[in-house]
Amino acid sequence: MKTIVFQGDSITDAGRNRDNDNERGIGYPTLVAAELGLKYPGEYAFINEGVSGDRIVDLYARIKRDIISRKPDYLTILIGINDVWHELNERNGVDNAKYFRVYCNLIEEIKAVLPETEIFILEPFVLKASATAKKWGVFRRETEMRAESAKAVAEKFGLTFVPLQDKFDEAEKKAEASYWLSDGVHPTAAGHELIANEVVKALEKKF
Repeated sequence: MKTIVFQGDSITDAGRNRDNDNERGIGYPTLVAAELGLKYPGEYAFINEGVSGDRIVDLYARIKRDIISRKPDYLTILIGINDVWHELNERNGVDNAKYFRVYCNLIEEIKAVLPETEIFILEPFVLKASATAKKWGVFRRETEMRAESAKAVAEKFGLTFVPLQDKFDEAEKKAEASYWLSDGVHPTAAGHELIANEVVKALEKKF
């Protein structure tokens, strides 16, 4: 059985049970596990290691326990919105240059120990809703910068990049932002399904 690990912040965490790998929260990791588990019964184990509030530096700090020790065959990473948000709210964000540098260090170390692991970089995203509207201009601009850096990391290491911002922008034309991202950051059920669809497509190309 091959292992798929989902890494990231609260968007990935989604209320998972840290004491039970089979309780993956109410977000896209569970939806991915449901679809792929149905299509490929018994072939994959699905583990959610997302931690609410994480920035890239927090994810890097737990690289040994939550990535390397898991020895995933497939690893998805969605990180970056808190690097922006924490700066705006708490002056404790991670600037874009450092975000890129630490992200590169993270991937380099993973690849050195787990060279066969397929890594997928998910694009950070944001929409204009309750948590983002007040400082919307900087929120969008800074998130787009992290998205560009995430894509650059993927390109530098030859990894799969999974675009998401354009998907949410298109979705917003069909229903208001909060229908997809409740506060402009955290996905609703429909938002998580949007992410899950893109992740499933990316993973299946590597199966």
